[in-house]
Amino acid sequence: MARETTLILFKPDAIQKQIVGTVLERFEKAGFRIRGLKMMSLTDELLNEHYAHIAKLPFFPDVQAFMQETPVIALALEGEDVITKVRDLLGPTDSTQAEAGTIRGDFGFKDGDAKMRNVCHASDGPEAAAAELKRFFADDELFA
Repeated sequence: MARETTLILFKPDAIQKQIVGTVLERFEKAGFRIRGLKMMSLTDELLNEHYAHIAKLPFFPDVQAFMQETPVIALALEGEDVITKVRDLLGPTDSTQAEAGTIRGDFGFKDGDAKMRNVCHASDGPEAAAAELKRFFADDELFA
């Protein structure tokens, strides 16, 4: 097992539903340690960088508008195999496919926005986590 740090973004639907504390508690109960936590508004520039893989697609303006509905909360979590374990706790990206007991199964939208309004973004691998942590946190905002 590898000790890792990953990025989680609490999306606007989590903020609007006031479930951030509940979801954060699940991460802490799983044994993960908070290394950084902050609320921030996402600029067009940051969203274009973060979603570069879809920024040219026709639905990207919808993603951008959604991610700017409210500030988001950026969370850096550390733990053994945290990247895989967090993604397992979250469940599939499409909340309609997420089982009860997973975060997206319990709190994600169950309609046409189920892939976008799915409570949290989480890094999908070590390289993505490293890049995303640098994108959302300055070095002095992550604590050992």
